[in-house]
Amino acid sequence: ETRWKVAKAREIGEGVKLYYSGEDTKRNGVAIAVAESLKEYASAVNRVSDRIMAVRIDTKEGYWAIFFVYAPQAGCSESEKDEFCWRLDDAIRSIPEGDYLAIAGNLDGH
Repeated sequence: ETRWKVAKAREIGEGVKLYYSGEDTKRNGVAIAVAESLKEYASAVNRVSDRIMAVRIDTKEGYWAIFFVYAPQAGCSESEKDEFCWRLDDAIRSIPEGDYLAIAGNLDGH
């Protein structure tokens, strides 16, 4: 959870590029830190929502779609939880066939 407003990217030192997505209320927010050695291979960043982002990395083995997520917690409404699941499902289904998939982040939804 970043709690940063809007969607931007910035260098954060040692060549690391940080992509992030948030909302105006400074709630939620998710970020992806891409190491200098991988920056040139990051072919796309998809800011799905303030809870879901993905980066597509071109490797020798093929493309990787790496999702970073921040799941709604126990106190969130059922509709917010459902929306998160639907958006994540849609985003996963939109990755090209043959891409590798990894999902990381806070999925505990406590």
